Amino acid sequence: MKVKRAVIFTDGASRGNPGPAAIGVVMTDEQGKLIAAVSQAIGTSTNNQAEYRAIIAALEKAIGLGVSQVEAYSDSELLVKQINGQYRVKNASLKSLYQQVKRLQNQFGVFTIAHIPREQNREADSLANNVLP
Repeated sequence: MKVKRAVIFTDGASRGNPGPAAIGVVMTDEQGKLIAAVSQAIGTSTNNQAEYRAIIAALEKAIGLGVSQVEAYSDSELLVKQINGQYRVKNASLKSLYQQVKRLQNQFGVFTIAHIPREQNREADSLANNVLP
């Protein structure tokens, strides 16, 4: 399946901080048709690390599908503002994850990411929380 433009919703969750963690990703085409979903436990992680791991998984999946334009959404204000350059990445454990996101995002002709309220991210949130103990 070749999709030019994907709309992506991501979420990371951690029980404890750090604790058992998981990611959720929902990817649709421009018409809202589901093209991919990820619901995966990722071991022990902080919530912020899980948020980063979710966007990384989403971007890797989009690259694998041949997507050239990404419109991404997350309910993590920190993640979005760091990726958009509004906040510096000070936490050492997030720096390598941030750099990985930047490398991946450069593989798209168009990449945007925006913050949304948690209520608008329910599906990705459910995918992440459903695999947590």
